[in-house]
Amino acid sequence: MVPNELEQTERTRTYSWEDQSIGAKIGATLSGMDYLLGMMAGKYPAPAIAHTLDMGLESVEAGKVIFSIVPQEFHYNPIGAVHGGVFCTMLDSALACAIHSTLPAGTGYTTLELKVNLVRPLTVNTGKVLAIGTLIHAGRTIATAEGKIVDEQGKLYAHATTTCMLFPWK
Repeated sequence: MVPNELEQTERTRTYSWEDQSIGAKIGATLSGMDYLLGMMAGKYPAPAIAHTLDMGLESVEAGKVIFSIVPQEFHYNPIGAVHGGVFCTMLDSALACAIHSTLPAGTGYTTLELKVNLVRPLTVNTGKVLAIGTLIHAGRTIATAEGKIVDEQGKLYAHATTTCMLFPWK
């Protein structure tokens, strides 16, 4: 009897996340900087997507946020490299949070546009990569940011820009 190849290669991954309504309620009452710093310190729940991708918040300063990932097999597309959606999620998070870091309490935002350029693949051999988001402009209703994904030696894997709409939380 020949064993099923799929059964021999199956992997399992489990993870947990916190109640997302807690962060949403608290986040509406704090400045973006206070909320992000509190999240980084573990005072507020991280977004569920961060647990799904095993993505960490590395640093926060006004107008600049850095997330990290160590590429894993569960990030892969069918051809054996990290899925483009992982790049996009990392960059959307870093760019939007760079904007969020400058917002006063009671101000929300949402991504209107995200433009991503993937310039080389990520694999399990790449090692830790950083998604660095930097504010370009924050107006009354629109903000823009730019960013990149680099490895720890500074090698570029992707770059992006975003436009976010700003609005009052109700």
